[in-house]
Amino acid sequence: MAKRIQFARTGGSEVLELVDVAPSEPGPGEVRVKNEAIGLNFIDIYFRTGLYPAPSLPSGLGTEGAGVVDAVGEGVTHLKTGDRVAYAQGPLGAYAEFHNPPADKAVVLPVAVDFETAAACLLKGLTVHYLLRLTCPLKGGETILFHAAAGGVGSIACQWAKSLGVKLIGTVSSPEKAALAERNGAWATIDYTREDVAERVRELTNGEMCDVVYDSVGKDTWELSLDCLKPRALMVSFGNASGPVDGVNIGILNQKGSLFATRPSLNGYADTRERLEMMANDLFAMLESGKVTIDIAQRYPLAEAGKAQDAVQGRKTTGSTILLP
Repeated sequence: MAKRIQFARTGGSEVLELVDVAPSEPGPGEVRVKNEAIGLNFIDIYFRTGLYPAPSLPSGLGTEGAGVVDAVGEGVTHLKTGDRVAYAQGPLGAYAEFHNPPADKAVVLPVAVDFETAAACLLKGLTVHYLLRLTCPLKGGETILFHAAAGGVGSIACQWAKSLGVKLIGTVSSPEKAALAERNGAWATIDYTREDVAERVRELTNGEMCDVVYDSVGKDTWELSLDCLKPRALMVSFGNASGPVDGVNIGILNQKGSLFATRPSLNGYADTRERLEMMANDLFAMLESGKVTIDIAQRYPLAEAGKAQDAVQGRKTTGSTILLP
C-alpha cells in the first residue's frame, strides 16, 4: 500500500485526507513514477475548491512531481525503468507516493537538476517560459508589470526577465517580499497594500506605462492591470488567485487604449511532446547556467498538504513550496 492525498467533496483544506491505496499498474502510454518530491501550485487549490471541476470524486490532487520511473506501460519507448523524470501536466494525483502520468508529459532530468528543484520549478518554470518567450516573445528593453513577484512563478520571472534585459516591475505585499523580488532581479517593486499601483507605474516609467502586464490574481486586479498598460499593449491574465475574471465588456480594451488581452495556459503551449521538450530544455539550461535559481522556501510532509495549501492561499509563502512523501 502507498499513501496519497484525496478529496471526496470540494471546500477548504479540511476536505483533504491521507489514505492508503494500492499503486496501480501504468496503462498504455503511461509510466509509474515513485515520487521523491511533489510540487504545490495554486491550481491545486482551484481543483480542491471546485473552481476547476475534478473529473470525478473522490479525486487525487496535484499534477507536478519528480522521481524515478519504476514501471513502464505498453507503447512507451522513450522512457525506461530507473529514469529520473519530472512531470507537470496530466491527470490529478501527484500528491502521492506513486503517480501514473502520461509518458509524453514526463521529461528526463539532467544530472545537475535534483528532484526537489525539479518538483519546485517545472510547472512554474514552464509557465514563465511560455509567458516571457512564447505568449509575448520579449526581446529586451521592454517594461513589464508582474503581479505576485515574490511567489513561486514571480521569483523565476524576476530572474528570467533580468537575463533578457527586461525591466520587471513586481507587485508585492510587504517590504520583505519587495526585498526578495529585488534580489531576484526585479527592476522595481510596488507594495500594493500601501501604494497606488497604477500611479506608481506611471512614476517609474515617466508616464510611458508597461508593454505587458502579467496577472495571476484575476478578479481583484483586472482593471488595475489594464490601467498600467500603454496604448496597444498586452494584458496577460494567467491565473485566478482572487477569483475568475468574468462579466467583462470587451469594449473596455478599446476605452483603455486599443489593448490586447490573452488568457493562456501551460497546456495551450506545451501541447506536443516536441514543444514540451523544447520548453523544458530551455528551463533546464537556465538552471544549469545559474541565471535562474529556485528558492524552495517551504517543505511540508505529504500528510500536511492542507496546511501547506492554507499557507500558499493566505499569501504567507515566498518562492516555491514542495511536499515530501
